[in-house]
Amino acid sequence: MWLLVFFDLPTESQAERKAHTKFRTDLIKDGFSMMQYSVYIRHCASSESGDVHVKRVDKVMPQKGHISLLRITDKQYGDIINYWGKKTTPLPGPPAQLEIF
Repeated sequence: MWLLVFFDLPTESQAERKAHTKFRTDLIKDGFSMMQYSVYIRHCASSESGDVHVKRVDKVMPQKGHISLLRITDKQYGDIINYWGKKTTPLPGPPAQLEIF
């Protein structure tokens, strides 16, 4: 399964910018990759693994802003069509080895 995190966080004050940066850094430390500027994605080997990462995102959420999480299956993820310019680019497949926590 894949876990997607979508967020829109305020960046008007220095404290808000710091919270925004910390949230993005925490996502990266937890194994998420940036798909777009405010969309991060992570492969999870199982639903239980997805639950662990949802809880981790919950722990690092800033006080302000909007954050959404979406779980999709490998098959659903495989149906995504991405365009960069006018050519399609194939998506990376699931990791070759399972993660162990």
